[in-house]
Amino acid sequence: MKLRMNSAPDASLPPARPAAPAVDLLVVGGGINGTGIARDAAGRGLSVILCEKDDLGQGTSSRSSRLIHGGLRYLEHGELRLVREALRERETLMRIAPHLVRPLRFVLPHVPRMRPVWMLRLGLFLYDHLAHRGQLPGSRALWLDSAPEGGAVRPQIRRGFVYSDCRTDDARLVVHNAMGAREVGARILTRHELIAARDRDGHWQAQLRDSQRGTVMDITARALVNAAGPWVDTLAGRLTPSGTPRRVRLIKGSHIVVPRFWNGDHGFLLQNTDRRVVFVTPYEPGYALVGTTDVEYCGPPEAVAVSAEETDYLCTAVNRQLRCALTAADVVHSYAGVRALVDDSQGDPAAVTRDYVLDLAGVSPNAAARQTQAAAPLLSVLGGKITTFRCLAEQALDLLRPIFPQMGPAWTAHRPLPGGDLEGADARQAQAKFLAQASFLPAEHALGLFDRHGSRAGDILAGSRKLADLGRHFGAGFYEQEAHHFFMREWAISSEDVLWRRSKFGLRLSTEQQAQFAQWINSLAN
Repeated sequence: MKLRMNSAPDASLPPARPAAPAVDLLVVGGGINGTGIARDAAGRGLSVILCEKDDLGQGTSSRSSRLIHGGLRYLEHGELRLVREALRERETLMRIAPHLVRPLRFVLPHVPRMRPVWMLRLGLFLYDHLAHRGQLPGSRALWLDSAPEGGAVRPQIRRGFVYSDCRTDDARLVVHNAMGAREVGARILTRHELIAARDRDGHWQAQLRDSQRGTVMDITARALVNAAGPWVDTLAGRLTPSGTPRRVRLIKGSHIVVPRFWNGDHGFLLQNTDRRVVFVTPYEPGYALVGTTDVEYCGPPEAVAVSAEETDYLCTAVNRQLRCALTAADVVHSYAGVRALVDDSQGDPAAVTRDYVLDLAGVSPNAAARQTQAAAPLLSVLGGKITTFRCLAEQALDLLRPIFPQMGPAWTAHRPLPGGDLEGADARQAQAKFLAQASFLPAEHALGLFDRHGSRAGDILAGSRKLADLGRHFGAGFYEQEAHHFFMREWAISSEDVLWRRSKFGLRLSTEQQAQFAQWINSLAN
């Protein structure tokens, strides 16, 4: 296998200009919203190209709290519509992606000097009943000093609640959407940056630069979607006429990863003294994820990083209510992402709405006017959260229907994502069946493979009957055969793509093992 790696173009050769393909829709941005829109559009019969300047999900979409949830705290800000929609989507995603969206019970300790019991009860009652809850148990009160779930809570906190939500692997959710888009006809171009696009006679004439080859590709598209996340304004400035979306507010959210310090499969939702909340959830075998912060951010999105103050903030919030004494020395990994939220003039970054806005320019609502309009349609995606990506995409395509009246109906609520077609949508039964088929693998390695690929885990083991058939073992259950899959089927080209987005093996491989894996990649490219 020959890999196409990052390299500088040969300056002595002029860049090649392949023939310009003509498509219905050009989607710019390979995060969760961009891949979701590309999949929906291609499945409705549109010709689609998605371009991403880096790796899939390299920005905000791989730096979330990894939760599929309604947003319990949004009720406090009166965002009932957003919470209801997110809770409905939670059910939908559990059905179409059971391998990636899994139930998680949360313990919510009651701290008397914070929100009163009646407020927590009311919030959880609404959370249980705002939308149909067919697959998850409801909330209930508990005495933490006697319940097993209270074992990690400090003894002075005696009362609490437990409620249901879901967790996911955000980066893999992006990749599986991209694979689903490809399978219904979309073309996915990673490492292709949109450098300019011009409206010519009602169509977009766009230029994409391939950072691997140094070439430029011309594309003609009937409509363009700006799903660049925190780069939405940067991209708008490369369009002629310039896109003018609503004012975007960049908010940084940071997370830390520490060793697990409690028993059980549940997580915690902790109230903080500033009225924010902090999630503490299981994260890969043996680790916990703590987040997030809400900090105004003004720098370039690609330079975002966790600050010492944020690390101290998160450790202090956890130590105040749970039986631990976390410090910066306990942090084994950290990451920060930038959320591009719609500016709703809220002073507190934590209070800025997580709802999304779809701004469509160049389309007249009047049917007669549409016959003569010449402006190239531009759809800008602003705000949003990972839970609502599918319905965001559905609404985006509904907005574009006047341009593409021939497109098919909405379909993504009922079609599983790749790997999600489990028997009866019961992940546990499908998992048990796979473990029986992969009995030659250590159980923890087979479980990890299933968690990453769902029903397609068997494809990676095709023809393998013993460990030696899987090729080189890089450590922690990561074998050469899966690495080839990441490169051949999931657009990975670098060690970082594989160890931190296609998987989280970067947490468990030693520095030496990671270096050996990088050397192995280089040997394939040469």
